[in-house]
Amino acid sequence: MNPIKALCLSEKSRNPYEILYKLMRMEGIPMHGPIHHFLDGAAFMTAMHNAGVDFDLETKLDDLSERSSMMPGATCGKWGMCGSASSVGAALAIIHETGPLSENEFYKDNLRLVSAVLGKIGELGGPRCCKRNGFTAIETAVEFVKEYYGIELESSNFLCDFSKMNQQCIGRKCPFHGDE
Repeated sequence: MNPIKALCLSEKSRNPYEILYKLMRMEGIPMHGPIHHFLDGAAFMTAMHNAGVDFDLETKLDDLSERSSMMPGATCGKWGMCGSASSVGAALAIIHETGPLSENEFYKDNLRLVSAVLGKIGELGGPRCCKRNGFTAIETAVEFVKEYYGIELESSNFLCDFSKMNQQCIGRKCPFHGDE
């Protein structure tokens, strides 16, 4: 079994920051790269499941893994579309079982969430940081599901400790900066 999927299936936390941090700390996970297009949504999806949203987590993680593998790296700079935003958007679409022909509020909500994440990432600016963008995507998704669905995921005052590994870290300009 994929170790990312295995970690998610063993998780009991409703805190997607904690789950994402554990995933990012797994052996072999690079500082940047398209693996984050899976990690971010997987952490969000796992927390939603653990908060009582009813769906088959194992099957949905497989779907997210397949979808996220279609998006190449560096989409933030080359396409203007961060993979973190698409990851949480895909997770929500998978949970809602929406598709391109869906005519419901869930279709709209998936796009609203991605738009909100992109807006926040855009405000932060570059250079790219897959960790910062992932935490931003999670923060936005937590706010979104609370506002739209009344789902309370656990959250925390999260501080990142990856800056020493990131040559492009923006330091104190990052809302998650924690290293001194």
